[in-house]
Amino acid sequence: MEEFFGNKLLLGGASAEKIYAEVKDLPIIDYHCHLDEDKIASNAEFENIGELWLAGDHYKWRAMRLCGVDEEYITGSASFHDKFIKYAEILPQLVGNPLYYWTHLELKQIFGIGEPLNAASAERIWEQANDKLQTLRVQDLLKQFRVEYVATTDDPTSELKEHGQYGNTRVAPTFRPDKLYSLDREYLRQLGKSAGVEIKTLDGLLLAITKRLDYFVSRGCKISDHGFEKFPKRYASKAEAEKIFVDRDGADEKGKDAFFGFLLAWLAKEYAKRGMLMQIHFSVVRNNNAAMYEKCGVDSGFDLISEEQSVKDLIAFFNQVKDEARPQTVLYTLNDNNLSTIAAVTGAFRNVRMGAAWWFNDTVEGIKKNLSVISEYSALGTNFGMLTDSRSFPSYVRFDFFRRILSDYLGNFVEKVEYPLGAAIQTAKNICYYNVKGALGL
Repeated sequence: MEEFFGNKLLLGGASAEKIYAEVKDLPIIDYHCHLDEDKIASNAEFENIGELWLAGDHYKWRAMRLCGVDEEYITGSASFHDKFIKYAEILPQLVGNPLYYWTHLELKQIFGIGEPLNAASAERIWEQANDKLQTLRVQDLLKQFRVEYVATTDDPTSELKEHGQYGNTRVAPTFRPDKLYSLDREYLRQLGKSAGVEIKTLDGLLLAITKRLDYFVSRGCKISDHGFEKFPKRYASKAEAEKIFVDRDGADEKGKDAFFGFLLAWLAKEYAKRGMLMQIHFSVVRNNNAAMYEKCGVDSGFDLISEEQSVKDLIAFFNQVKDEARPQTVLYTLNDNNLSTIAAVTGAFRNVRMGAAWWFNDTVEGIKKNLSVISEYSALGTNFGMLTDSRSFPSYVRFDFFRRILSDYLGNFVEKVEYPLGAAIQTAKNICYYNVKGALGL
């Protein structure tokens, strides 16, 4: 009987195993995550596995709610020991869920624990894992997983004091300007203060953003990121955007949408000038349970998949920025019902590619679908591969999860004598490491 979560996990044949053997130990470039750079800089330690796993992981929180666990054991005041036990009790119900894979990969690769986590094993695994954590800190995890580059997610007002080199890991900021679109006066005041600019006009706003962009670049920033439900319907001219900005307190939704369009297109051109990568995450609707949002705040497990993105609106955005002025752009949709339609757009505009299966889609079947659609409607060999999109330091097992699925996907072509093994290995290496390394100039 094969070992639980053994070396052949998710690998369906000899070719998949050969491809995986060539990519499993490649360094990691995590070009989109939500890790806390302060914890990296301070080389934080963890009190116990309950804190490590359940202090801020909304994936696990959502799963526990799905299985009927009381909120006291999720975001409430219960001890991390009791929260861990509750998570262990519900884990067998998550068969097929990526959490089931990630949890057991973390147990095996970080703690050397090769048995299933459940109610019966919970106390024993709690003790074994906590023994290991006595000598395990944040930078140890980064070293173990060969993490070469970490791109955190940072508001334009962030000071970026803790970004830098830690051992073999470079920690760099990502420019995330989502709050700009709200036109909130208090936020604009904070932005102006951080840039040393008094923001009274549109030109003042653009100057402040420019100064902050340049500061981010000086601190090693190579990437921007945007997250929204849908692309703008309209793009204001600069003259119209000036009027909307002056009357921002009275702007209606159509006016705000047009201003959003102006700013999004303007930012894309600014990124291109600086050689920055532009990531765009869309089709997400956030904070849907009003009562729980009031109680728990953002990023607590209540965000959902929104409607399919209109391809016409996507095309309209790319027509705002000519091919020669467009930054390298990566698209991520949370609603993959029209993934083929979106992937086809990458062939109509230069410097555009599909990203990894995002969030609710980073399942076994979701990743396979993402790979298949990109293969058939775009160019899989140019893909940037996996990222963690995580707040959890043990989440680097997700790269192994992805590399296994990718190896199996490419291995199937080899087994059917449709693709040479050598080409499959090189394609896997490029996707897992070399493509994004080259794009970021690392």
